[in-house]
Amino acid sequence: MSTPFPFTAVVGQDDLRLALLLNAVSPAVGGVLVRGEKGTAKSTAVRALSALLPEVAVVPGCRFSCDPAAPDPACPDGPHEAAAGTHRPARMVELPVGASEDRLVGALDIERALAEGVKSFEPGLLADAHRGILYVDEVNLLHDHLVDLLLDAAAMGASYVEREGVSVRHAARFLLVGTMNPEEGELRPQLLDRFGLTVEVAASREPDRRVEVVRRRLAYDDDPAGFAARWADEEAAVRARIVAARALLPSVRLGDGPLRQIAATCAAFEVDGMRADIVMARTATALAAWAGRTEVIAEDVRQAALLALPHRRRRNPFDAPGIDEDKLDETLEEFGGSDGESQDDDPDPDPDGPGGGGQPPEDGPDDGSPAGDIPAQGEPSDDGQTPAGQGAGEQSPVRAAEPFRTKTLSVPGLGEGAAGRRSRARTEHGRTTGSRRPRGALTKLHLAATVQAAAPHQRARGRSGRGLVVRRDDLRQATREGREGNLVLFVVDASGSMAARQRMSAVKGAVLSLLLDAYQRRDKVGLVTFRGSAAEVALPPTSSVDAAAARLESLPTGGRTPLAAGLLRAHEVLRVERLRDAARRPLVVVVTDGRATGGAEPVATAGRAARLFAADGVASVVVDCESGPVRLGLAGQLAGELGGTPVTLDALRADSIAGLVRDVQGVQGTSRRAA
Repeated sequence: MSTPFPFTAVVGQDDLRLALLLNAVSPAVGGVLVRGEKGTAKSTAVRALSALLPEVAVVPGCRFSCDPAAPDPACPDGPHEAAAGTHRPARMVELPVGASEDRLVGALDIERALAEGVKSFEPGLLADAHRGILYVDEVNLLHDHLVDLLLDAAAMGASYVEREGVSVRHAARFLLVGTMNPEEGELRPQLLDRFGLTVEVAASREPDRRVEVVRRRLAYDDDPAGFAARWADEEAAVRARIVAARALLPSVRLGDGPLRQIAATCAAFEVDGMRADIVMARTATALAAWAGRTEVIAEDVRQAALLALPHRRRRNPFDAPGIDEDKLDETLEEFGGSDGESQDDDPDPDPDGPGGGGQPPEDGPDDGSPAGDIPAQGEPSDDGQTPAGQGAGEQSPVRAAEPFRTKTLSVPGLGEGAAGRRSRARTEHGRTTGSRRPRGALTKLHLAATVQAAAPHQRARGRSGRGLVVRRDDLRQATREGREGNLVLFVVDASGSMAARQRMSAVKGAVLSLLLDAYQRRDKVGLVTFRGSAAEVALPPTSSVDAAAARLESLPTGGRTPLAAGLLRAHEVLRVERLRDAARRPLVVVVTDGRATGGAEPVATAGRAARLFAADGVASVVVDCESGPVRLGLAGQLAGELGGTPVTLDALRADSIAGLVRDVQGVQGTSRRAA
């Protein structure tokens, strides 16, 4: 077994370490979501925490880690008789992004259940993580149905597995920790709210601190055991402090004054529901216990708000998480009271402080502030290249008009891509449409089809009792139809013909509306823009719709209209993406007035480029941005070459788009039959 990097040797990242330690003290806080750029010790800190957790007493031989002092009466391995129990280290279980539902919750042996009536259950990762840590790296990439199961188990403290009338339940109480890079996509707001705390992490911009990070990492890689031994005393001190805080936690008093501050803070920041109030109360109590106090004070409430509220402040998908600390201080001062605040002028008498996490002195300077700043999305690239066509005639970016609700643009046919909410697809979840022989392990039994397959052979198999004699060849897998997420590739005309400020504002508002729709339907998105003399990939295909919105906001306009270049660049993006993710079907949304300039026969060249999409059967929509009393109808001609559907800006609105999906499917179906 490899030696983990010591928790106390992590440089900086005070908020991250504090949030993890508070959950170690009080798992009822509800877990931690760690957001940040790659390479910021997110996974390192989480894996290191498991070594600090006290050992747990378990019933010998129980696969579900029952506590011998209070065994679960419904344990599948029970009932357990009173016994002394054995001790083992707390586990840290990792949930892979590509895990199946059976791997997460466990699986029943359906064949034995049908033929013998025996509940033969193989525990999953939730059982392994009971009374330990369940860690999900890149939780934002986890399939939604797995996240739902995970969070339901975390909220109820139990996991339920039900298959065709056979049910198994077992305890599943664990510290849930998820890490994610926001550039790869966001979690849904409903799922964000289920995590108790969240922290933002970033690499320090302070050279001395970065030097210390590299120095410690190199020392650990050279001799992991020796490096860990040098930090053994600090690790033991923090482990003892966790044990002491757990013992003190039931004695901590949350008075009316701090409780009123918690309620007022949640109301002032307009968070939805009451979960934030409860999480803040539990966090403030854990903070007091961690500091060795039996009274919650205002500073505990403030720190709890900074950890529990930022991810609950998002009012729409493109709002960055965060909290106004000035407003927080004003609210706490307005609703402050003497209850619990007069014990000490210093709100944190412990020299390590609530944010210290038992961290020993570092070789380099440490100002105790959060490390570094998260770079804003949509900034110019590091190589300083100027976007294509920038120069004479370029206009500064304009703000997008107010977004509006759109109806679904879907890809025709039946796909098999990643789970989402846009187009029809064969999925593991959804309505049952038929059955087939299982390929590999059986996951969703089609009971009627299984019985129908086994029934003709009962006499030949010597059936004598009431039970049905079922063989593996009789089992049938249910085929289900649900929805998939697609790759929505926006091809946006940013040339001078689109540069009228009011017009471009409306165009950006329309694209932003479609991006909101893509966010809600769990799509990947990409952005290709064209102007001047060339086209550029403003955003490669990504799950981060936020990043696409930021690039759209900063998009300048001006110059010629190289429509063919934009289409060819988009076609190349789809070709590369098809190699990476062949199952995800694309939907191309071209936003243009249809004009083309530059080179010989620009309109004809653009038509030839468009026919490449039609030949590949790519679903497409052309948003016609032409305005004015004289209309050339070029966008409609382009849609015909693409084999797609033209739609005006006004028709994108939900109340004007009723027939658009049918048109997309009809035109695509016609073009495929013609091919």
